Amino acid sequence: MRKRFLSSAFWFLVCLLAPAVPALAESLAPAVDSGDTAWLLTSSGLVLLMTPGLAFFYGGLVRRKNILSVLMQCFALMAVISIQWVVFGYSLSFGPDIKGWIGSLAWVGMKGVGLEPYADYSATVPHQAFMIFQAMFAIITPGLILGAFAERMKFTAFCVFSILWATLVYDPVCHWVWAVGGFLRTSGALDFAGGTVVHINAGVAALAAALVLGRRIGYPTHLPPPHNLPMAVLGAGLLWFGWFGFNGGSALAANGLAVNAFVTTHTAAAAAGLTWSLLDWKFNAHPTMLGMITGAVGGLVAITPAAGFVQTIDAIWIGVGVSVFCYFAVAVLKTRLGYDDSLDAFGVHGIGGIWGALATGLWANKAVNPAGADGLFYGNPGLFLIQLKAVAITAVYSFVVTFVLLKLTDLVMGLRVSEQDEKIGLDLTQHREAGYTVLE
Repeated sequence: MRKRFLSSAFWFLVCLLAPAVPALAESLAPAVDSGDTAWLLTSSGLVLLMTPGLAFFYGGLVRRKNILSVLMQCFALMAVISIQWVVFGYSLSFGPDIKGWIGSLAWVGMKGVGLEPYADYSATVPHQAFMIFQAMFAIITPGLILGAFAERMKFTAFCVFSILWATLVYDPVCHWVWAVGGFLRTSGALDFAGGTVVHINAGVAALAAALVLGRRIGYPTHLPPPHNLPMAVLGAGLLWFGWFGFNGGSALAANGLAVNAFVTTHTAAAAAGLTWSLLDWKFNAHPTMLGMITGAVGGLVAITPAAGFVQTIDAIWIGVGVSVFCYFAVAVLKTRLGYDDSLDAFGVHGIGGIWGALATGLWANKAVNPAGADGLFYGNPGLFLIQLKAVAITAVYSFVVTFVLLKLTDLVMGLRVSEQDEKIGLDLTQHREAGYTVLE
């Protein structure tokens, strides 16, 4: 009798509580935070805007006969890399780890990448929101490289090389530094928003590209100045604006860390732009608009790995330092070594990214971000050595693999346009369009 009573009571409770089980399960599941999601989606849009900004920045600096070729290359990346990322790039970069080196193909075609939070990367936002935010980084990174070979690469070769580079260079380095299980992340390397993954990676690849493709016709004695400096200024302004999403969005939440990243980003850019102008004034007798925007972009590059780890006052020193190092690389090193880095992609992004990664090892402060580490100036010299190791590994890997990919692409289809096409300009020879219909 007692057993029958207990059984009846049990089933009564089951029937009574059954309607509440789904609600209980939902309450226990990770919750999507609307504020964090709104900020991350906004940041994704800001980072995407940086690629057209880069197009205008680079486009204004080349000759008028090549303006559309630069715009076309940047916009092509927005299409090509987006598809690569959705189909398999995201899985290689952030998918389940394989021995610290690469992600598995478990998430190919967005399989398993849904609208619920994913604890490892997106605890308060949908997994797809994190995915699309990271897609914008994957798009702009190969775009930075084109600054080194502007005005002389075939468009078809550019597309093929960009897909190969994104797959074999960007995706593995991204996994090493940012993915759970990545060996550089596990070693303690810090990169808040892409100093190593984006700027060192692309900057060193740009140096390899400049060496493989060789100099432009007439370099360095018969090249005119930028054809449309106001366009380059507009591009720099869009980059500065978009960089708030680049760095601030990397907090992955609308919180104090995002605020710190926002403020340090602006401060470093301001300090770097001012410093470059002063260097121009000292060594060239006049501060220049080109120098101001180059310095500001360099400051944005350098603060990228450090934005969520350093205090605002330290961001000033990062901005000052990057202009000193990049100015030397652009004004002295390139001239002495004789390579033709058309738009100083290595001189600004490569050198600036290296300085930013090492500066993170100097000024990182756990008072800003407890999930980070203290740097050399805050009692921990070990972090500087870790950052140095990450810089060296990334630079060597990027240079070697990029060099090989360029050589293979050249062997199969040819990298460089003909001498006649280069003289006519890539706008007409590659795209049968002209950027300007009325000549001044």
